[in-house]
Amino acid sequence: MKGTMMAKVAVIGNTTWGTTLALIAVRAGADAVVWTRSQQEADAINTEKLDANALPGVLLPDEISHTASIERALDGASVAILAVPSQSMRDNVKKVAGHLNYSMVIVSAAKGIEEISGKRMSEVIAEEIGSKFHDNICVLSGPNLSAEIVKSMPSTTVIAAKDIEVAKKAQQVLSSPLFRVYVSGDVTGVELGGALKNVIALSAGMSDGLGYGDNSKSALITRGLAEISRLGIAMGANPFTFHGLAGLGDLITTCASTLSRNHHVGEQLAKGRKLDEILSSMQGIAEGVKTVIVARKVARRLKVDMPITEQVYGVLYEGIPVIQAMRNLMQRKLKHELTDCDS
Repeated sequence: MKGTMMAKVAVIGNTTWGTTLALIAVRAGADAVVWTRSQQEADAINTEKLDANALPGVLLPDEISHTASIERALDGASVAILAVPSQSMRDNVKKVAGHLNYSMVIVSAAKGIEEISGKRMSEVIAEEIGSKFHDNICVLSGPNLSAEIVKSMPSTTVIAAKDIEVAKKAQQVLSSPLFRVYVSGDVTGVELGGALKNVIALSAGMSDGLGYGDNSKSALITRGLAEISRLGIAMGANPFTFHGLAGLGDLITTCASTLSRNHHVGEQLAKGRKLDEILSSMQGIAEGVKTVIVARKVARRLKVDMPITEQVYGVLYEGIPVIQAMRNLMQRKLKHELTDCDS
């Protein structure tokens, strides 16, 4: 999609990740327009070249502009990126739906599952836009910490679509020497890897908060990957996807990094803080807090064993002390490591 005419990327949502994706697009040679909630906010960002809420201290290039007009943001865009929290995805897609065109690639950059419906983001988008646009839907997921990307540290990601040629269009627009994009045809696997790793990251944060070491965290990451894979396979994903960037890659990053919101929540819970207090003091959304509700419900319906997910749910919503949850995991019935139905 690159050529003599510069591509335009529309980013719906001036979240931290949305603004980072706009920066990624510009580094790849595109212009980016970011949709904000108010024109006053858009004007201030355009004047100061700074979004203090999304990326404090980061000077935005001239190729990034902001607007409160959905129509202006999407006009002439070859790629539309939906970078909003998963629980508000449906409402935002409804705003966008009337301004899409057939040539526009639609990319979900949210890593979560809708709590009410239990649907993945691509399914939510498909329900709210015309059927003629369904083949244009992509999902983007990978080990992508905004704080590192804005500092020009190399990073990689995966864009998946049912039609691989559509994924390749987004790949061409967003790839640069600092941001390498791979493509995949496994939409389900890429989405589930991005969503479910947040649940395991909560447990890794709890482990760190208790002062446990790398042995403990490695066990949670490895066994967490096992239960993510089991649920993903039960939902029709390609098992190999979970050993790639959107699976293991993202899982390692989110569980190991103190930059991860989900890791932060788990760590603070282990230190005795209440969930509501932690969430109200944070900038941005810890997607795993809602995703664990859906993951547990779906796993029980499909009869997939997810012990880490069960214990994380117990800590967040049933008052189980973090130390007890860790003991519950360690004291389970002994199993063969490669038994498909157990962890």
